[in-house]
Amino acid sequence: MAAKIVLVSIFLISVSSSFVHTKDMHAFPKCMSTIPHHLYNPSSPHYTSIFLSSQQNTRWQNLSHRNPAFIFTPHSESEIQRSVICARTHGLQIRVKSGGHDYEGLSFQSRVPYLMLALDNFRAIRINLKEETAWVQTGATLGELYYKIAQKSLTHAFPAGTCPSVGSGGHISGGGFGMLARKYGLAADNVLDARLVDVRGRALNRKSMGEGLFWAIRGGGGGGASFGVITSWKLRLVRVPPIVTTFTVHRRLNENATRLVHKWQRVGETLPKNILMRLFVRKETRAGAEGTIRVAFSSQFLGRAWAAVQLMNKRFPELGVKRTDCHEMSWINATVQISSRAKTIEDLLNRTDKLKTSYKAKSDFVSTPMTEKALEGIWERILANKYLSIIMDPFGGQNSEIPESRTPFPHRNGTLYNIQYTVTWTANNTSEERMSMRSIRELYEYMEPFVTRSPRAAYTNYRDLDVGMNEPNGVATYSRAKVWGAKYFKGNFDKLVRVKCKVDSGNFFRNEQSIPCSVKKKNK
Repeated sequence: MAAKIVLVSIFLISVSSSFVHTKDMHAFPKCMSTIPHHLYNPSSPHYTSIFLSSQQNTRWQNLSHRNPAFIFTPHSESEIQRSVICARTHGLQIRVKSGGHDYEGLSFQSRVPYLMLALDNFRAIRINLKEETAWVQTGATLGELYYKIAQKSLTHAFPAGTCPSVGSGGHISGGGFGMLARKYGLAADNVLDARLVDVRGRALNRKSMGEGLFWAIRGGGGGGASFGVITSWKLRLVRVPPIVTTFTVHRRLNENATRLVHKWQRVGETLPKNILMRLFVRKETRAGAEGTIRVAFSSQFLGRAWAAVQLMNKRFPELGVKRTDCHEMSWINATVQISSRAKTIEDLLNRTDKLKTSYKAKSDFVSTPMTEKALEGIWERILANKYLSIIMDPFGGQNSEIPESRTPFPHRNGTLYNIQYTVTWTANNTSEERMSMRSIRELYEYMEPFVTRSPRAAYTNYRDLDVGMNEPNGVATYSRAKVWGAKYFKGNFDKLVRVKCKVDSGNFFRNEQSIPCSVKKKNK
């Protein structure tokens, strides 16, 4: 095993070093000489371990030709300012890694020479219960944020995602959907202020950056990677009751699962704001029950169990929710239970997933209920690959009351639910990877008649390069970027382009799906 690690390290060193001209290999570190202890090049002892630990998806771990020329682990905002100035001066792109969950790995890989800012040490959290706010550095994970809130109060929360190891920088900048979204909206809807280092190395807050840029980073995706380096968020904390209720009801095809999902499409987005019921659909793998589909109706209700059962019996009696299905607990314990990656409150502090795997994801939004026959077509394709699954998240509630133009995230009123398609495979198994990629793309193709169109929308936090991309060096024309940009941002894409041209006209901050500064051609 030790020999293998040495060989991997040598390979990373030899390939990564070839990325940058010799003069830049020396000039960039010299520019950073005032803070040398946090800068790593491929010959540094800790380079490989830092880089590999940053990836939650093992899909790219053998693509060493995409590894960073340098890794920088800042401890202060001034260090980030210096790194931006030096990278721009010496021709290095910047990739910012908050939690390492970018679905296409754009926060920690590139085909061109780049500096990776690994924010693992940049994660301070300050809770102010009097103001009901929190300042959170963007290297902090959602789990760390939830844990800190719970230390101060069991009746406050923040409306963000269910995976505790996801970084706050990327998640919030892309919208941020979670179990409190129907009550309080997205994470981005609850940002009050932010700090950002711009292309000139200036540290800006909401007032100094202006409302246009502040608008763009709250839903424009990718940790604000098109506009600068977001260093911290000021968040509005929300109130939750001391006791909430969770319940998960499993149904299989012989238990009317198809009919229940069909009805859920209308029920899920029309329920009161204090409940969110999401669906997990996968092939049943339990011994003796193979060959069928299992649907988990997973719910969180902001109230007592008796009220949850009463509501379900009135609005969705077919599901058959019983008091014995329900569990009463604090919101923080509910967050632990709903997460598949945590067993205790302390587990929320784990920054990496214990079981890393290779995966690919895609997404859709649905505005018209699918027929039972259409749903059966999904089941057929999931049954063909046991590692293919979908998650269906209901909208409605507060999210639908917010105008499409309030933030770059446009999927508001009229959206019934979002679908996330996910497929996994064994790391380094090429044949399994090919089969899995084919199966998720075939399912996505099958879904085209049943989801939104003109454009077929997608969620930027479930990044998918299949929907379109810039050149590998991040350069793109307006028309090329519009292909994918309209899917993520709909009519808000043009405003994002205008903001980009105002704050970074030279397109320094760029990647394969960054907002371009490119003028839209007018019709003659």
